[in-house]
Amino acid sequence: MTRYRIATRPYLPYPGERVARRKGLGGEFYELRPYASGDEVRRVHWRAYAKTGRLYTRVETAPERGRFRLFLDESESMRLHGKLPYAEGVARLLLRIARQEDPLARLLRGKPGEWPPGRGTLVLLTDGLDPLPWARVLPRRVVLVQVLSPLELNPPLEEVLLRDVESGESLPVGPEEVRAYREALAAHLRALRLLALLRGRYALLKVGEPPLPALLRQGVLEPL
Repeated sequence: MTRYRIATRPYLPYPGERVARRKGLGGEFYELRPYASGDEVRRVHWRAYAKTGRLYTRVETAPERGRFRLFLDESESMRLHGKLPYAEGVARLLLRIARQEDPLARLLRGKPGEWPPGRGTLVLLTDGLDPLPWARVLPRRVVLVQVLSPLELNPPLEEVLLRDVESGESLPVGPEEVRAYREALAAHLRALRLLALLRGRYALLKVGEPPLPALLRQGVLEPL
């Protein structure tokens, strides 16, 4: 049976990777040292040997076990189009995977920005539609899983009356407003994705799609 882990290393170069800067095996390159009797042959740096004629052993950083806290957005907008029950299922899946590495990982709930401070990686499940200063509220290490419905991503070009679930205001919209909405949403999604990839990982899930293959395809999960 395939096992998975949550990928927390930033997809784009940014400090805060899940790697301890101490010598060990299984992490990133740390240094080369002269080969000593008993070193594993597979650790020999053959490129250095080709250049110098001397044997060197590749020393790597020792990976640390991850620490996680999951946060599920329960704002009013998440209660539309089946987003909240779908996100709850995704949260349960990610919590099971996180606890393989961090038995103390837990799932918290509330409104965006209300997550308590803590160590480790924040796994945030949200539709991301709240008017927050996301660049300031996202922690340094985050895995952002954005959940939207197909209707939100691609609304029909027809006249409708929309109601803001947060404020209660109603707004008539037509094709022009829908086009403007699509453009604004696309820009918002690009900005959130970039912010998340600088701090960790990002995935956009559509309500109803199987979450496991989508999370693997978008790099939030990786096989062990």
